Amino acid sequence: MDIVSGLTKNRVFFNNSFFREENMKIIYVTSNKFKIELAKNILEPYGIQVEQKKIYCPELQDDSIEKVSQFSAKYAANELNCAVIKNDSGLCIDALNGFPGPYTAYCEDTITQNGILKLMEGINNRSANFVEVISYCEPNKEPISFVCNNLGKISKVEKGDYGWSYDKIFIPKGQTKTLAEFDDQNRWKFWSNEAYLKLKDYLLNNIADK
Repeated sequence: MDIVSGLTKNRVFFNNSFFREENMKIIYVTSNKFKIELAKNILEPYGIQVEQKKIYCPELQDDSIEKVSQFSAKYAANELNCAVIKNDSGLCIDALNGFPGPYTAYCEDTITQNGILKLMEGINNRSANFVEVISYCEPNKEPISFVCNNLGKISKVEKGDYGWSYDKIFIPKGQTKTLAEFDDQNRWKFWSNEAYLKLKDYLLNNIADK
């Protein structure tokens, strides 16, 4: 790993070429400060600089969270003319056949978490998965996606004062409290960083292989 770290310090792989720079830089298109912090903590020790930028990205209407993420990443990479990462996530509930999935944000704006609880009334199987997809893309190229799963279950009532809407009804695997019952410092400990680790390995391996 030290050898790879040394490579990242002196050589950067970008658009199929090596450049003499101190760090590789990628733009994280998001407004979520916690996602930025997580990406920085994992990538920057390896010489991969992460910068935040908020731009409008048209959203693909599709049943696949991965396709939605890839569409946005490709748009952002071509719009900004640089390497970007774009994150999309969805709450997939087993008893609802994976709904709301890629329509999670839409449901938040319409039926809200209360509507989800109503749909789950009388259902014993409360298993759910917060699927997170991180897509990396360079200009005029196809995106590459990395997926992680955050297993848990849906509570029967809303609980907690932290986080956002679905945090109040999502109980992480192995816990008895909803995410919203944990403050900001502790809530993100239950959120998998697997996709970021996969991204880190992909970037380092591409650098090391050239």
